[in-house]
Amino acid sequence: MARQRRKTECVRELILANPAGLHARPATAFVDLASKFQAEVVLTKDGQTANGKSIMDILALGAERGAKLVLMTRGPDASEALRALLQLLEGDTSGN
Repeated sequence: MARQRRKTECVRELILANPAGLHARPATAFVDLASKFQAEVVLTKDGQTANGKSIMDILALGAERGAKLVLMTRGPDASEALRALLQLLEGDTSGN
């Protein structure tokens, strides 16, 4: 009998620090990073939910600097995904 692995779910609220918000380049970087993980990635802003692996979903959030976001990851590498994506969202990726 095969053992079923439990899927880990991680959730964190954050304030978007990137000066550019989640537009164009930062959104692309987020999707590229999220896509490296097996975990499902969901980003929520003001009750609107986006698939973290879809550039169109992320851009549709219209997340500006200072926006309150909820990041949820679910799957076998959820903890690692959450940690990496939080670092991207909370850091200044503008190069300044």
